[in-house]
Amino acid sequence: MATAMLLLSQHSLSLLHNTTTTSKSSFRPHIISCSSSKPSPASYRTSRRDLILLGLSSSLPIILPSPASYAEEEEVKMASVVDEINAYTYMYPLELPSQNFVFKWVESRKPERYSSAAPLSPDARLRIVSERIDIIDNLVISVAIGPPNFQIIKSKDKSSWTAKEIADSVLSDKSALRVTSSQRMAESSVLDVHCSEIDGEPYWYYEYLVRRSPTKTVQASNLYRHNVASTVERDGFLYTLNASTLSKEWDKMGPALEKTVASFRLLPSTDNYVPPYKDPWRFW
Repeated sequence: MATAMLLLSQHSLSLLHNTTTTSKSSFRPHIISCSSSKPSPASYRTSRRDLILLGLSSSLPIILPSPASYAEEEEVKMASVVDEINAYTYMYPLELPSQNFVFKWVESRKPERYSSAAPLSPDARLRIVSERIDIIDNLVISVAIGPPNFQIIKSKDKSSWTAKEIADSVLSDKSALRVTSSQRMAESSVLDVHCSEIDGEPYWYYEYLVRRSPTKTVQASNLYRHNVASTVERDGFLYTLNASTLSKEWDKMGPALEKTVASFRLLPSTDNYVPPYKDPWRFW
């Protein structure tokens, strides 16, 4: 068994080494572009099967390049997450070896079904199904699920949805305040959007800033959080992985968080998969 796991780990490491290339931004996976996307440099091109294998061998950390520019290449030591309840996977950073920096993650929300997950807004449409945080370095990685907002997305045809519509749809439901959707969107400033088709499914990517109200303990430089996110649709719901840090920390943390967002994939469902529409009244 140990030999088999070692071979599996070596296969996954070899695969990721061969398919990861240096680019200006790891946030843009260059696969098949959606109609609303623009050309982007190569980054991840890992199949669902390979990500499942990677998840099975996740006891061994992976080291991936996280390029900030053509002139320099930053290595990131990463580990994988597989959530069988909601059938997705992603990778998150453990260490920046060149900077002697170690992330201090805590799993603040273990994976759970949509019906029992914590809502992000009073109407409970968008809910966090898993989350990990680094309190010391002010980092958050979360996965949320919720239905599309058809007040923003005008078409029922998924192939016509744009990354900007998806970003506005998700952000309109992402607020704990009892305000309108337009007021929630006003809290955010979208910097970039694009779309890539992966395994036949469109993945919508967006980068945005969120302004928070100042307090006596929060200085002006800490008012903005820099976010990157990836969203994909399944079973009539949007699955979104979001990673964020303070804007002043973006130059240091951003490339690693972009790697996390670029690695987000839906997985084939298993017997453990619970679709969001199942047992909506069940809270355990």
